[in-house]
Amino acid sequence: MKYNFKNLLVLSALIVLVASCSKKIDEAYKNPNYDVKVAPETLMPQIVASMAGNYGGHGPMHDLRYIGAYVQNFAFSGTQSNFDRMGHTNADVAQSFWRSHYYDIGQNNVKLIEWALENKQWELAGVGKAIFAWSWLTLTDYHGEVILKDAFNTDLITFKYDTQEEVYMHARKLSFEALDLLNKTGENGSQAALAKGDAFLYSGNVAKWKKFVYGVLARTHHHLSNKSIYKADSVLYYTNLAMKETTDDALVKFAATTVSATNNFLGPFRNNLASATVATPTAIRQSAFIADLMSGLNPAFSGVADPRAIYLLRKNTNGTFKGVEPVKGQLVLAGADRPESFHGVSQATGTVNTAPATDVNCRFIFRNSAPFPVMTATEMAFIRAEAAFIKGDKATALTAYRDGISKHFDLLMANYNTNVPTADLLTAAKRDAFLANTAVVPASANSLTLPMIMLQKYIALWGHGTMETWVDMRRYHYTDKDATGVQVYTGFTLPAAADIFQDNGGKMAYRMRPRFNSEYVWNINELNRIGATTIDYHTKEMWFSTK
Repeated sequence: MKYNFKNLLVLSALIVLVASCSKKIDEAYKNPNYDVKVAPETLMPQIVASMAGNYGGHGPMHDLRYIGAYVQNFAFSGTQSNFDRMGHTNADVAQSFWRSHYYDIGQNNVKLIEWALENKQWELAGVGKAIFAWSWLTLTDYHGEVILKDAFNTDLITFKYDTQEEVYMHARKLSFEALDLLNKTGENGSQAALAKGDAFLYSGNVAKWKKFVYGVLARTHHHLSNKSIYKADSVLYYTNLAMKETTDDALVKFAATTVSATNNFLGPFRNNLASATVATPTAIRQSAFIADLMSGLNPAFSGVADPRAIYLLRKNTNGTFKGVEPVKGQLVLAGADRPESFHGVSQATGTVNTAPATDVNCRFIFRNSAPFPVMTATEMAFIRAEAAFIKGDKATALTAYRDGISKHFDLLMANYNTNVPTADLLTAAKRDAFLANTAVVPASANSLTLPMIMLQKYIALWGHGTMETWVDMRRYHYTDKDATGVQVYTGFTLPAAADIFQDNGGKMAYRMRPRFNSEYVWNINELNRIGATTIDYHTKEMWFSTK
């Protein structure tokens, strides 16, 4: 059903970002839909948590396991997963961000903005609009047509869907409104309130929030590279205003206390990578595609051993990086070739999905306290590189391409050194040596290729940026070729015809269906209108990906 926001409770006491509080729960956490008005910044921690993975497990971190299978960041440990096969399941699996947007962020953010504006707390209201701009864009990139104009209308019980183009334009509108507010000086302790509510993202830094908004605008323009309205110069303009340095990165932080909900969704404490059924798989392993790409087996970077691999991927008993192919599962590999789980558990003797008691052998975004990247300087650099390449400005493209790789090294060194063997720790010298390898960064701008840009962006967004990678792959229809006839995602192989999900009609996945247990139960007439009840609806191309 579409959520009755009149009954929404702000569950701030349970969110991943919660700090200790001595107040009684009914005193500290009021329902914002009651007549009692609370300080708007008290709503913000829950909202920020939902940008990653909140107390209930809703958000991008939940869904990246399934989208990650579409783009082969991951493959499942078992065989014949629906998602390895470009399919879906008639349940809420992989539809978590729908709930996150409409429920967890939703009315909480509506009230945050409303009350902040009433208080003349302009910066706080601006951040609320910024989050909505990001959230609306993310939602439509998942689902295509979504409920926009009717959203958050508590007088309705059924809701009309709007087009993806409308949602894109709305995200831009919200972005400009956010910038207008962020450029004003708030009253009534606005800055202090923002800093309090924003403790686990930007700590109230308005300049960084502005860069975040410009990043959203860059995405809204660049995602339309297949459309006649695409303007590379607009993309270059907004990326130049967005985050430039690792210190600008939007990273959601986790307190990682003994309370489960305060830990990273992907860490062993919350144990969300433990099972593997066909319909609802969660036990993911690194794919063969990423393992080959980072170990020199992909022809695009033949022979190049990427020093970042030890941060992102897991070795096997043989001490090498191998991955699992979609549909086949890990047991087709010899025991010594099976990669460890992302919690560092050996798979040599079988499929072991039990999470360890601690995260002392966990790395990257799979630790209990690991921050989760929402948007980064490395992503902006690669967007700039591709836009410049499309424009024909290869000199700018090469500079941005090099910067994108460099910033990914910086991201890893600044935030993800924990539990990396000392000898394998990245350094500025290792980064510079990698950038000096002409097999990775060509000496001449004329030698730069589109596959280089997109594959290095794929690495830089691996694991956390699955949605943006899926946008990219859908823009290139998974296996499109560049002007020279080379597949843009070189080495990426779709599932064999016999392995594609039975409802697909041989087509690939281009969208997630609307949330099953709400829309398909309570809003079926509207789903019929937009064609979402057909068995192959998930293969319908997105507006942004069509020519």
